[in-house]
Amino acid sequence: MKNHVNCNNDKQVFDAAYAAWTGWAALRGKRRRNKDFTYGSQWGDTVTDADGRRCSEYRRLQESGHEPLTNNVIRRLVRSVVGRFRNSIAAENNSIIINELDSRALEEFLISGCCLQRVDTEGTVENLNPNRFFSNVMEDVHCRDCKIAGYLHDLNVGELISMIARGDRNLARRIREIYTRIEPPCDTGNEVGSDAERGGDFFSAANGLVRAIEVWTLELQEVLECHDCALGELYVVDTDAQDAIDAENLRRRKAGVPEVDARWSIEETWHCRWFAPDGHCLTHYTSPYGHGSHPFVIKLYPLTDGEVHSFVEDIIDQQKYINRLITLIDHVMGSSAKGVLLFPDSALPEGFTWQDMKRIWRSTDGILPYAEGCCTNLPQQIASNNTNIGAYELLSLQMRLVEEISGMGSVLQGNTSAGTRQGAQLYERQVENATIALADIFETFNTFRLNRNAKLRMAEPSESDA
Repeated sequence: MKNHVNCNNDKQVFDAAYAAWTGWAALRGKRRRNKDFTYGSQWGDTVTDADGRRCSEYRRLQESGHEPLTNNVIRRLVRSVVGRFRNSIAAENNSIIINELDSRALEEFLISGCCLQRVDTEGTVENLNPNRFFSNVMEDVHCRDCKIAGYLHDLNVGELISMIARGDRNLARRIREIYTRIEPPCDTGNEVGSDAERGGDFFSAANGLVRAIEVWTLELQEVLECHDCALGELYVVDTDAQDAIDAENLRRRKAGVPEVDARWSIEETWHCRWFAPDGHCLTHYTSPYGHGSHPFVIKLYPLTDGEVHSFVEDIIDQQKYINRLITLIDHVMGSSAKGVLLFPDSALPEGFTWQDMKRIWRSTDGILPYAEGCCTNLPQQIASNNTNIGAYELLSLQMRLVEEISGMGSVLQGNTSAGTRQGAQLYERQVENATIALADIFETFNTFRLNRNAKLRMAEPSESDA
C-alpha cells in the first residue's frame, strides 16, 4: 500500500465521518421499526393514552384490560420473497456461500431498503450491518455521488493490529499505546441472539471490545500523467516522482533515447483512514484495489430525492390493523356470555344446593328438577352472539390488502385455490403475472449483485500498487 495522504486534515475527516453517521440516524430508526415488525415485536410504537402520557401501544392496551395479540403476516411475506429468490438462483454457477450471503442481503433489503456488502482484495465478500455503515447524502440511484463512506468495527486490539498493521511493528506498538490511553468500555453481557445494536453509538463498542472507525474519502490529488515515448506506456505517478523523472530524462537525452513526457494534473482518489474513537488516525493509505475505489458495494431503494423506503414499510399499517382486529375479536369473545343459565331462586327444589344444580347442568343426560308452582318463568340459557360485529369481514379485507399492496398474492406464496385443477403451464403463467409487482425489487437487487461481481473481479491490487 502507498501512503500518499497528508494527514494534516485528519480532524476534518473525523468530524465529517461523525456528521455522516449522524445523518443516517433517521434511516437507522426506521430500519429498527421495520425490523421489529418483521420479527414479531409489533406493539412498540409510541402513542398517547387517555391521561396524556406517552407510552407504547402494548402498555396502553394492557392498562385498558386487553391482551395485545399478534398475527405476523410480514415475516411470512419476507420469507416468501427470499424463497422465490433462492429458487431463481438455484441454477446459477455461484458458490453456496455467495448464495447464502445474497439471500440474507435480500432479507435486509426488504426490511431496510439497504444493500451493503464489502469486497476485499482477497476476493472475500461479507454483508454489512446498516447500523454500522455511514455515508454522505446520496441521490444518484447508482450511488456515484458518494464522497465519504465508512464502517464501525468492534474487535479486540489484537484483531485490529492484524487487520491494519500488516507486519509494521512500529504501527502495532502505536496502536497499543493509543488504546491503552482510551478507557475500555464496560462489558454489557449481551445475550446470544439479542439485538446488539440498541444503545450503541459512534464512539464506543460493547462486550469488552474496542471501536475502530474506517473512513473512505474521495479527495483531489496532484499527479503526473506520464507518457513513456520509448516504451509506449501511459501511467500516473505522484508529484514527488518529478525528480526521478527528470533524472531519467537526463540519462535518456545523453543516450539519445526518447524521454518521458510528464504533465501535471489533478485526479480524484479514494483514501482510507482508520481512526480510534478519540480521533487519532491509526493509519492511512490510498485505495489498494484495482478499481481504485472503496471496498463497499451500496444500493439504496428507491432513492427518490435521496429517500429510502423498504418493502416492509409499505405494509406496516395493514399489519397493525390486523393485530387490532384479532385483539378486538378475542376481547369480544372473552367478554360475551356463553351458555349462562338463568335459574330463579324460588324454583330451586327442596334439598338441592346450587352445586347440585351445576353438576346436573354439566351432565349430558341430567334431569334438572324445579318447583313449577313457585315461579312464573322457566329456567333459560343465554348464549350471546356479540362476536358478529363485522370484524371478521374487516380482517379478511385487510389480509387481501396486504397481498395487493405487497404484490405477494396467494400464488407467489405457494397457495392455490382448493379444489382447482390446472395445468403446470397455466400455473407458471399465473406465477409470472403475479411476479410483475415484485419485478422492480428483484431487478434492483440483481443490479446490486452485478455491481458486486464487477467490483469483485477488479478488487485485486493494480500492478503499480502491488
